[in-house]
Amino acid sequence: MRMGTTMQAYGEPSYWDERYSHESGPFDWYQKYNALAPLLHLYIPLHHRVLVVGCGNSAFSEGMVNDGYREVVNIDISSVVIQAMQRKYSDRPQLKYIRMDVLDMSAFQTGSFDAVVDKGTLDSLLCGNNSRQLAVKMLKEVERVLKNKGVYMLITYGAPIYRLRLLRDSCSWTIKLHVIEKFMLEAKTEHQTWELTKPVPLDDEGSSVEAVLGKNPDVHYIYICIKDDSLRPGVKHE
Repeated sequence: MRMGTTMQAYGEPSYWDERYSHESGPFDWYQKYNALAPLLHLYIPLHHRVLVVGCGNSAFSEGMVNDGYREVVNIDISSVVIQAMQRKYSDRPQLKYIRMDVLDMSAFQTGSFDAVVDKGTLDSLLCGNNSRQLAVKMLKEVERVLKNKGVYMLITYGAPIYRLRLLRDSCSWTIKLHVIEKFMLEAKTEHQTWELTKPVPLDDEGSSVEAVLGKNPDVHYIYICIKDDSLRPGVKHE
C-alpha cells in the first residue's frame, strides 16, 4: 500500500518494506471482501479486468477470485510485500502481483482495465507532504489506465466535503456515492445506517449527505467514479 512522523512515511517504500517484513498475516484496510462483494457485483462484472492499487498483503483480491473474478492485477510500492504475495499465490493464475508506484503506471497501456479498486491508497497519499499534488497525479493515472466507462471504486474515510471536489477537479467522470458501517460484521446487523447497494443522494458540494445520514456518521464512503470521455473539455456532443 502506498499510503507524518508515521503518516509522512506512508509515501516511502522503505516504510512499507519494513512494515511488511514484520507482518505475518494478511491485513485489510477498512473493509473485507465479503462486506463489499454486493457492491462489486453491482458495478464490476466477473469477466472484467480489475486493477487493485496499493494491495499490500490484503486477502481482498483472493476473495474476488474465489468469488469468480477472472483476472485481478495487484500493484504495491513495496517489493517485500509483492514478492511475498507472488510466492503465496503462485498457484493462482487469476492473481497477478507487480511492484509498481501508483503515481507512475506507465507499464500499463492506456485503457487497459475495466475497473480499479482502491482501499486506502488515495487516503495514504493525502496524509503526507504535497498531498493534493500527489493525489491528483494518482487520480489522473487511474483515469488513464481505465477504459471509457470503466469504474474507479474508492473506499475511503473521506466524506464528500473532503473528497468530492478533488475527484471532480482531477478527472472526467460521473460519481455515485455508497456508504457502509465502519465495523460491519459479516452477518447483517439489525439496523444499518444506509443500504449498501443504494446510492446516497449527492449534490454538487456533497452537503446533501449530512441531511440523509446525519452529522459525522460512522461509515466508510465508497465513491463509484465512472470514466466518461464525453465530459472532457473540448469534446463535441452530437
